[in-house]
Order: sequence, then structure tokens, then C-alpha cells
Amino acid sequence: MKRVRSVQLSRQFIVKAALLTPLLGSLLCAATLSQAEDLPDDFTTHAPLTVTGEGPWYRLELPLGVQLNARQSTLNDVRVFNADGQAQPYAITQSPPQRAADASPVSVKWFPLYNSDGAKDAEPKIRVERTPNGTLVEVQPQGEIEAGEEILRGWLLDTSAIDAPLDQLILDWSSERDGFQRFSIEASDDLQHWQRWGEGQVARLSFAEELVEQRVVNLPGRSARYLRLLWKSPLSAPTLNAVQLISTQPGVLPLSWSPAINGRVEKPGVYVWQLPVALPLERMRINIAQPNSLAPATLYGRSDSNAPWQMIDNGLLYRLSQNGQDVVQDEMELPGNVVQQLKLEVDDRGGGLGKDAPALSFAVRATQLVFLGRGAPPYSLAVGNAKVKSAALPLATLIPGVSPEKLAALGSASMASTPVAPVAAAAPVEAMPDLKRIGLWAVLIIGVVFLAWMALGTLRGSRSK
Repeated sequence: MKRVRSVQLSRQFIVKAALLTPLLGSLLCAATLSQAEDLPDDFTTHAPLTVTGEGPWYRLELPLGVQLNARQSTLNDVRVFNADGQAQPYAITQSPPQRAADASPVSVKWFPLYNSDGAKDAEPKIRVERTPNGTLVEVQPQGEIEAGEEILRGWLLDTSAIDAPLDQLILDWSSERDGFQRFSIEASDDLQHWQRWGEGQVARLSFAEELVEQRVVNLPGRSARYLRLLWKSPLSAPTLNAVQLISTQPGVLPLSWSPAINGRVEKPGVYVWQLPVALPLERMRINIAQPNSLAPATLYGRSDSNAPWQMIDNGLLYRLSQNGQDVVQDEMELPGNVVQQLKLEVDDRGGGLGKDAPALSFAVRATQLVFLGRGAPPYSLAVGNAKVKSAALPLATLIPGVSPEKLAALGSASMASTPVAPVAAAAPVEAMPDLKRIGLWAVLIIGVVFLAWMALGTLRGSRSK
């Protein structure tokens, strides 16, 4: 009889357990999924995306404002969601740091551009001789200019051998023309139609027993077969000794600059800046407000306030005025290491940078995000979560058979509004408790405890009978 009752009680326990087990399993799955699935509300910052092209893949260049709103310098906390709040598969591509010191300048040919004294303000008219591939052989004035009346207005540069975007122009000129040199920069592919690329300035002068040279001119990072430099002040150009160009390596994304941030004075001649988030910096720019400032400086960086300072670079920062014109060297290069604090030590013997810390801007290499659009648009970008793990896929996994040509042909995405980048260091954000997940785990634990209590009660009942 006891054996029959024991069997009956065991059957009752098995039936109850069988009824309760699916519920507990569902709760366990729900808790696990809720912990693994990313939701839009898990992120602090959101921005709608506009897509163009056929898809289903889209390329998005992440503005620096997105990285400044991230809670992880590695961008592990970036996601793309569709209209239903479903996370989209994505990959992140980042270009390696590009230092000017690592680039190889390419020497190019240069040809003089003459005008007559009576037409010195006019655009030089030329006749050229070229090889079949477009290389210049000879450049001559289109009309006759009498001896003694020619004015050297500028120079024509043959850049047809450089099949890449042009980043920097490096000039060297005859020493009898020291001082400032200002000129316009124009680009062309056929020598007939010219596109203005802005203005350039080089300088060579002595200041406080220092020889200061500015020989590098930044270009807009576009390709051109020919460049034309026309001098503005003075109207006659100097004799060039050498012309070199630095081009962008294939596939390298451009630099993205931050708004200016304020720093603090650690002690006279020592300035410290705190970045909103640790970033792989490649360049920094100091706002030199006072004219005729000359500051030999050493730059240090570190990833956080507990790490030791590491020297990054040293150089000469200056803003010098002559005849109402300024020549400025206000930038320094960084190797692309992740830093969140910068320190600048200045030798005050050149006048320094003032008693207050100057404003500082920094630049990082732009980051590209590629995502696979699934579900209903519109899509949105989310960022800002200190604890979430990366969900990025390798690009070759996201796009089977990917190639540079295939990547360039993808649809594009742009941000309808860029998140506002903080201009001061962001305070650590205390993660808010996820009540939904806590509740699910609490129900799961209660269910397990109830199951154990029921089993214990059944066991006691079988023993008493």
C-alpha cells in the first residue's frame, strides 16, 4: 500500500514538474534573449539615417560627433536599427594611421608662366607640347613677350604621373626671396578648364634668432593632372628649386576634426586637455591667439589619468606677423595611439602661448560603417553604452566576395542630424538598472525555488505515509 501511495505521489510530482518546466524554460529563454538582444533603448544617442542606392548594403561615414558620443573608444557600442527596433548586421572599417613622416613625397616637373608687364594681372596664355599620355614636355607663352618685359607670374606643375588624391604640396624656392609668398591654386585635367582649389602660403623668415620656414601647403585631397600656382603678393613669383607632392594612399579615409575644447594650466608653460572620450588621435591644432608668438613645445599623451605620460612629438609652434600678414604653424602630428589626455610643455623663452590654456582641436581618421538593411525602413544609428559588447562582423562575412570595386558601388547612408558632440570631458555615466531583465531573472529564480520546494514537500509526504 505504501508503495502504491509513493508511486502516486511521484506521479503527482512528475505531472506538476512537467507543467512547470515549460514555463521555467520559457522564462530562461526570455531572460537569455533579453540579455543578448540589443534594443534601441539600451543606447543614449540616436540619429535617423537617410539611404540612397539599391542596397541591400549601405555605407555610412561616421562623423566625429558619433565617436564623441560613444562610451567605448573602440566603437563597440555602435548599432543600426530598423523601424521595428531590430538590430542590423554591420561591419566597421577603419584606416590605419597615416603620418606625413611615413609618406613618400613625389617630385614633379614645373614650368614657368610668364606675362608681359602690361598684362601682369591677366591669366597667362600658354601653348604646350605633350606626350601621348599627357606628360608635359614644353610650356611657352602663347604670344610674344619682348625681352625685359616678362614677369614670372607663377608655375605650372605636371602631376599627371600621380594617380591618387593630392594631399600636400611642398615647395623650395630661391633664398633671395625670403618672406611671405601667397598664391592661388587651381587644378585641371585638360589645361583648358581650371577649378579653384583655394590659396596657398609659404614663408621663410628670421625671428628671434630662429629661421622659420613654412614650405608645406595643404591640398583638398582630390586628383588632378595639372596644378597652376599664380602669385598674388608680390605679383612676381620666386624661382623654384624643388616641387614635391604627397598623395593619399588608396582606401584611406579623410581626417575628421573636432570642435575646440578648453584646457587648464597645470603650471606656467604646461597645459593639459581632457578629451570627451579616448580616441586614436592623428593630429592636434592649437589656437595661437597672440601675434608674434614663438613656442618650442613638447607634446605628451596618455589613455587615462592613472597612466604615465608618454612623449608624442616635439616641434615649433608659432604665429608670426610681417607687413600685416601672418604665417602660422599651429599643428602637431600624433601616431594614432588611443589617448584621452594631452599635455603640452612650452619653452617660454620664445614668448610662450599666454597665461591661459589655448583652445585645442583634434583630428581622427574617419570611420566607415557598412550595414545590411533588413526589415522596414527608416533606419537609425544608435550609440552610447558602456557595457555592451561589439556585434560587428568582419567585412568579408557581411559582404561575401567583397572587393574595393564592390565596396565603392554600395548604396550610401547619411545622418539626417549629427549628434551634438560634447565640448568638454564627459563624466562617467552610471548605468541604469535594466528593470525588464531584472524582473525576468527574478521570476526565473522564484520558479526554481518553488520547484525545489514542491519536490521537497512531495518527498516529505511520501516518507510520512
